[in-house]
Amino acid sequence: MGEAEKIEVRDITRIERIGAHSHIRGLGLDDVLEARAVSQGMVGQKDARRAAGVVVQMVREGKIAGRCILLAGEPSTGKTAIAVGMAQALGTETPFTSMSGSEIYSLEMSKTEALSQALRKSIGVRIKEETEIIEGEVVEIQIERPATGTGQKVGKVTLKTTEMETNYDLGNKIIECFMKEKIQAGDVITIDKASGKVNKLGRSFTRARDYDATGAQTRFVQCPEGELQKRKEVVHTVTLHEIDVINSRTHGFLALFSGDTGEIKQEVRDQINNKVLEWREEGKAEINPGVLFIDEVHMLDIECFSYLNRALESDMAPVVVMATNRGITRIRGTNYRSPHGIPIDLLDRMIIIRTVPYTEKEVKEILKIRCEEEDCIMHPDALTILTRIATDTSLRYAIQLITTANLVCRRRKATEVNTEDVKKVYSLFLDENRSSKILKEYQDDYMFSEINELEEETTATGAGGGAKRRVDTGDGDAQPMEH
Repeated sequence: MGEAEKIEVRDITRIERIGAHSHIRGLGLDDVLEARAVSQGMVGQKDARRAAGVVVQMVREGKIAGRCILLAGEPSTGKTAIAVGMAQALGTETPFTSMSGSEIYSLEMSKTEALSQALRKSIGVRIKEETEIIEGEVVEIQIERPATGTGQKVGKVTLKTTEMETNYDLGNKIIECFMKEKIQAGDVITIDKASGKVNKLGRSFTRARDYDATGAQTRFVQCPEGELQKRKEVVHTVTLHEIDVINSRTHGFLALFSGDTGEIKQEVRDQINNKVLEWREEGKAEINPGVLFIDEVHMLDIECFSYLNRALESDMAPVVVMATNRGITRIRGTNYRSPHGIPIDLLDRMIIIRTVPYTEKEVKEILKIRCEEEDCIMHPDALTILTRIATDTSLRYAIQLITTANLVCRRRKATEVNTEDVKKVYSLFLDENRSSKILKEYQDDYMFSEINELEEETTATGAGGGAKRRVDTGDGDAQPMEH
C-alpha cells in the first residue's frame, strides 16, 4: 500500500514556460471599468488600468480606426504589463501584435515595410461562407483492405441522427481521414462535403458505459438531431497580412509557414483592400481592427514616425499602443530633442497614459504574486527583505532573486525560502548600483576605461563660458543660446 501512495500522476498535455508577465490574466477591472486593488495579476496603477480599460472597450466596438495611445512612465512601472493585460482582456478573437522598436532594424526589409506588415497583422478579417456538411453518430464502420496490402481500400459507414439513419460508401481519401482520426462506432463526426475533411466532435452519451475507464480528454456529446445533411455557416478569421502573403505571386501561402515573406508590393495591398471592402459591402466579411503594441518606441527613427503619421490616417488602421521610459531626449535620426523622443506632430495625435512608481505595499504584493507563479514558498520575513531590496534597487532585480533564492533553498533540502537564502543570493548577484560602484573603484584595472576622459570633457565644457548650445524652440528650428 505504501508503494501505491507514492505514485504521482502528472498531466503532461500542456507545458507552459514562466515568463516575465505570465502571471497576468487581464486588466483587473470590474463591470463599470473601476480598477480593483489586486486582480488578475495586476497590482496598483489604478488610473492607468482604468484608461487602458477604456481603450479595450474602444477596440471591441471597432468603430474608430487609427487611434494612438502612449504608455509613458519610469522603468519598472508596469507599462508592458498593462499592454499584456489589454491583450488578455481582448481575447483570442481580436488580433494583438507585439513588437519592439528595435526589431525593424534587424529584418531583411525596409523599415516602412516592417511597420506596414506589423500594422496589417493587427487587422483581422472575419470571412463567412456556407458549406454543406454531414453530421451524425457512427453506428457501424467497415473498411476492407486488399490482401496484397496495396491497391484501393473500400469502406462503408452507417451514420444516424435522432430521426434518420443512412449508409454511405467511402472513397480512398475519406478512409484515410477516418483512420487518421481513429473513428470508431459511437463517435459523433462531421464530414465536409466540399473538402472531404472529417472532424470528430466526441463520443455519444449512449456509449458512455462501453468502457469501465475513459481518459480525461474524452468528450461526450448528444446524438445530433434533424437531417444528416445540413448547411452550416463557417467563419474563418484571418489577418490582412496573411491575405497579402497568400496573394503575393512570388511567395504563395507556403511563406506563411517559413516566415520569409519579403517585401509585398503596394499594388497587391491596394487590390486586397478593395476586395475586402467589397466583401464587407456584400455582407461576406467583417473587418475586425485589433491592436499593434510597439515597446521601446523611442528606438524608431524620424522616417518611421513620418510613416506612422500617414498610416494612422487610413481607414484600415488598427489602434496603436506605444510604450517608452524616456524623458526629453533626442529624436533618432535628427539633432532635435523632444518629449519621449517622439516628434511633436505625432505626440499631438496621441492620448498619453502615465504610469507611476509602485509603493512599497504594491511591490510586496507583486513579489507575492510572482512567488505563487514560480511555485516558490517564501517566509514572510524573507518577503519583507526582498521588498526592501526591490525599493532600494529595482523591482526587476528583486523578481530575479525569487528563482535563485528558491534554488538555494532546494539545495539545503528545505521547502520554504528564508531570510538567509535571500541574503546569500543578494551577495552572489550584484545589482546595477553595486556593479557601477565597483567599476568606479577599480576602473584602472579594466580595459578601455573612459571615465577619466568623460570627467575631463565635463570639466572642459563647464569651464568654457562662451560655449553655445542648440535649443529646440518647438517650431522645428534649433536656436543657438549663450550660457
